[in-house]
Amino acid sequence: MQKILYPRREEWSELLKRPALRTEELFGTVQTLIDQVRSGGDAAVLALEERFDKVTLTQLEVTDREREEATQAVSDELKAAIQLAAHNIEHFHAAQRFEGCRVQTQPGVTCWQQAVPIEKVGLYIPGGTAPLFSTVLMLALPARIAGCSEVILCTPPGRDGRVHPAVLYAAGVAGVKRVFKVGGVQAIAAMAYGTESIPKVYKIFGPGNQYVTAAKQLVSLRDVAIDMPAGPSEVEVLADASANPVFVAADLLSQAEHGADSQALLITTSPALADAVELEVVRQLTELPRRDLAERALQWSKLIVVQSMDEAMEMTNAYAPEHLIIEAADYHALAARVRHAGSVFLGSLTPESAGDYASGTNHTLPTNGYAKAYSGVCLDSYMRKMTFQEILPEGLLRIGPAIETMAAGEQLDAHRLAVTRRLATLRPY
Repeated sequence: MQKILYPRREEWSELLKRPALRTEELFGTVQTLIDQVRSGGDAAVLALEERFDKVTLTQLEVTDREREEATQAVSDELKAAIQLAAHNIEHFHAAQRFEGCRVQTQPGVTCWQQAVPIEKVGLYIPGGTAPLFSTVLMLALPARIAGCSEVILCTPPGRDGRVHPAVLYAAGVAGVKRVFKVGGVQAIAAMAYGTESIPKVYKIFGPGNQYVTAAKQLVSLRDVAIDMPAGPSEVEVLADASANPVFVAADLLSQAEHGADSQALLITTSPALADAVELEVVRQLTELPRRDLAERALQWSKLIVVQSMDEAMEMTNAYAPEHLIIEAADYHALAARVRHAGSVFLGSLTPESAGDYASGTNHTLPTNGYAKAYSGVCLDSYMRKMTFQEILPEGLLRIGPAIETMAAGEQLDAHRLAVTRRLATLRPY
């Protein structure tokens, strides 16, 4: 890991850069694949599965028998862990239900909001280097709580033509009734436009590689909504001299093992801690089965020492990390000063892994600095809020003249007359 001591503010922008992710360079290739699926349906999806996932399929949807066999293949220990995580995720997200209120803006003018679930949503679960069954829970449980009437899930199969048993088991726990063996761009296109087997949805959720990210961006331009922009995963640990270097190193490595383009930062006021963490990272790295991936990610990772905690907080908010771990003596006070982060983990006993799996918060979060403007996935992600209003005679008499004046000012006479003609019937009141 690169170590930087007391960087000048004019160096921050360069210092806090993420690994380059230029999805726009893939748009031409990805659009071609999307068009193939849009015109070719299931046949195109099957052909692309053979091309990219190296598997020959005869059907796309996972059968009931496959789901039963998957349930039997998952150990009781893992089932219990998934059920515990599901309970906590459901408990936390159920507490986010929107409770609207009726507001009388003027006597006789009442306005209110109503939350309505998105009817059809599609979930994408990557394959790649690890079976992300935890992401199934994070995406599907809020959809169930929200009341989405149709929830489908796409995930790439293995070379044996099967979906990982834990992914299917988690889908069952979360209430997903339809799972399809399809990954990559072809999965996003199928959910965006529909095929003979895969229904079209109104919003697509889930992480993926740069091709999946590009596909989500392209289909979202006019055809379907997506959860958020996405990039490689990242973590920042904000620490003072009281932090445990063993824990800090473990947190950095837990992020680094996600993938070669992940990024892990330590921002600290303690040079001694930075030195100790550097040694611990080297020592702990030897214990990891995914050492090669983690080592490649560490080339993007940095140990940064700053002059004060005020400077550390300013740098943290400039970086806007996906995950922020605060391992400092006064972590509650520091947490109150966080303005830009996807999810915040407080104290030495709260690792990012807790939010990734089982504490209850969602791990689908904004990356690449998007935490300055985007929230992570939550119950609201699966809802639409519609506004309603009712105007009684007294209300129209009160606000009607202002509407007429404003409409006339914008030279929209039909707008003005829509009010004038009503007011003419109310003047006796």
